[in-house]
Amino acid sequence: MRKNYKIKKTISVKHFISEFGENFSEHMKERLLDLEVRCVLTRKEEENILDLKHVEHTKYDCPSDNTSKEYVYGEFLAIDGSLYFSEKCIEGDDVMESPITNVIYNSLSSTDMICDEDSNAKKIDDSNIDYVIDTILTVCPEVSQRYLDILEEMTSHSESKLSNTIYTKTYH
Repeated sequence: MRKNYKIKKTISVKHFISEFGENFSEHMKERLLDLEVRCVLTRKEEENILDLKHVEHTKYDCPSDNTSKEYVYGEFLAIDGSLYFSEKCIEGDDVMESPITNVIYNSLSSTDMICDEDSNAKKIDDSNIDYVIDTILTVCPEVSQRYLDILEEMTSHSESKLSNTIYTKTYH
């Protein structure tokens, strides 16, 4: 009997690399990890198509409909062990495409592309990963001190639980 597991809709960059990055070069993995603190990846139905958002889900004014929406800084496609950057990102009631997406896509000179009825995507490899990550980091905000404090508190609790577990199992 086959079980259907619900895919995780929001994942970290580390999770993305462990799920799809088996064939990524070490350099690509390192550069993707530069996004780890600031970014999170979200997906809808397709588990290999992920949108890059800020971890704090910062909202910006959307002039087209006078609302506030979260930016999507790019869309990654993981296909057959390769990474692609999409021409378009998901847009909806609470998210809009960052202007940087078109800048990045148009600057990629990759001839290795994926094309379908919805959009096009260009391959990311060692020759252009630095540009992609550096450009995203120029517009994606730093995280707040409050967020960093929460992370630090969470990791210190995890470490103390681990230490207590090791102590309890070793000495009691």
